[in-house]
Amino acid sequence: MTQGFDLARSLAAVVEGRSTPWGFIRGFCAGWVRALESGDGWSEADLVAAESRLGFQLPLALREAYLLFGRRGDLTGNHDVLLGPAELHVDGAKEALVFRHENQGAASWGVLLESLGDDDPAVVIRPNLADKSAECWEGWLESLSLCFVEIVMSESLLAEHEFCDFLDPDDGSIELLENNAVRLPFPSYPTGAEPGTRWFLSGDALLRDDGGTAVLARGRTAEDLDRVRSLIPGDWLNDYH
Repeated sequence: MTQGFDLARSLAAVVEGRSTPWGFIRGFCAGWVRALESGDGWSEADLVAAESRLGFQLPLALREAYLLFGRRGDLTGNHDVLLGPAELHVDGAKEALVFRHENQGAASWGVLLESLGDDDPAVVIRPNLADKSAECWEGWLESLSLCFVEIVMSESLLAEHEFCDFLDPDDGSIELLENNAVRLPFPSYPTGAEPGTRWFLSGDALLRDDGGTAVLARGRTAEDLDRVRSLIPGDWLNDYH
């Protein structure tokens, strides 16, 4: 627990529907990144203009996220990119509203048009393939609100400072991670993936296991990150010791 914010307990409450994702994000930002402030979100006028251009209303969860922190690049754009209201668009096949792009254009995240009437619809992902006929929207997370929790946590791991690092795991890395960290109560994703992405907490270090292909870590301090490197030794990208 950090400065009154219990990450694991707060995340469990969100996943179980006992508290709002925005309360979790406020607490996480205050304890791990930088507290949310007035002006971190887009204005109501920005969202109304986007809705007028698109010809439909945005889902409530998307509106709430954009109003609260949509302009905070450190929460939404260290790696992948949350689109601004003026950039929101319907994909070429007219199947989904696109709101996020992978940083090199390898994938897009969206909400199926048929789900736009839901307050908190499921999120889908589509890879950008050389064979366009093979592209299709696939399940990512069961709700926009959980997706924004994932976005904030993921982008916090990819900030360019000494508290973050990346490990290309070897044969024993994932076992060491499981033995030295607590699995966080966040669903594995993308939908149907085995193994999928999982989240862990080790003291004051947050870790993401991408199905055994990569481990990302962020400590609240440099010492927290060093401790994780010691517990899970390997070729950490930013470990210059």
